[in-house]
Amino acid sequence: MSKIRAGIVGATGYAGAEIARLLSNHPDAEIVWVGSRSFTETPLSSIYGNLFHFVDLSCIDDDTELLKDKLLELADDVDVIFTATPQGACASMMSEALLEKAKVIDLSADFRLKDVSVYEQWYKITHKAPSFIKEAVYGLCELNREQIKNARLIANPGCYTTCSILTAYPLVKAGLIDPDTLIVSALSGVSGAGRGAKTANLYCEVNESAKAYGVATHRHTPEIEEQLGYAAGHPITISFTPHLVPMNRGILATEYASLVRKADGSLPADEEIRAAYEEAYGKEYFIRLMPSGVCPETRFVEGSNFLDIGFKTDKRTGRVILMGALDNLMKGAASQAVQNMNLLFGLPEGEGISMIPMMP
Repeated sequence: MSKIRAGIVGATGYAGAEIARLLSNHPDAEIVWVGSRSFTETPLSSIYGNLFHFVDLSCIDDDTELLKDKLLELADDVDVIFTATPQGACASMMSEALLEKAKVIDLSADFRLKDVSVYEQWYKITHKAPSFIKEAVYGLCELNREQIKNARLIANPGCYTTCSILTAYPLVKAGLIDPDTLIVSALSGVSGAGRGAKTANLYCEVNESAKAYGVATHRHTPEIEEQLGYAAGHPITISFTPHLVPMNRGILATEYASLVRKADGSLPADEEIRAAYEEAYGKEYFIRLMPSGVCPETRFVEGSNFLDIGFKTDKRTGRVILMGALDNLMKGAASQAVQNMNLLFGLPEGEGISMIPMMP
């Protein structure tokens, strides 16, 4: 088959540049054009030196207002468009004519939530293309593989949500935990905040410090609730608190939930919990269930599409502690987007993204 032709909107952000890096080494894909709002007509490899000799393209202007009319023309040259854009940008460009020409994998949250009123409440913007929300498929490959294969529009999940959802999903689905007791405390590397210059992300502001933010208000909360609600069979409410820590990349989610006691009053055994994970993920290449007593670490998933999961039961409190670790720019963004692309075009799911995690 001929190579999949790809365009990247927002190629000079961290996630967009990672997509470019992965596609440049993908045996069945080629990058046709890359866009940037801030670096128009600048070679992408001059912004990201790691792409030198690999991506020989200069950035077109992808300012949202200018691109809206131009995107239909650009879509003639590609099979898939990755939109690594701020919230609202992809929705403002979406149209039936666009989806008739190319598949779209959106890395923003524009099409992740099925209730437009929830999206507008949490993101504080008006949704520009609500008619496409129902069609969009939530791009967690391990949960929605068959729906993804036939989609035109993929809502690619982000880092906090991918880690938080996949870590808890099997136990919610199996009814081993009470999902309404779920507390998610997650740590993120600074790259998760994007490449834009912000005082709060400067070296001296972040180094030698850690902080919680978005406490009780973070906009990924309803997304986690929605997806885990599907597993539970009813809407749920959780507590989610993200933290910024002084590392470049990585997500570590530690989740706490009350175990559901059996009819005789006993708690589920570790073997039952592990069996639930094995049933859900036993055949999943990119999810690694840690041996008993081993806790996931972000350094062991860096630069990869892997999610590592561990757990520990606390008999004293009747709770289970779940731990998940992934690379926020990879499984939490770019490599998951390529994983979705592979499914969309009938390629082996791990093609171009099966690299072993890096180590110092």
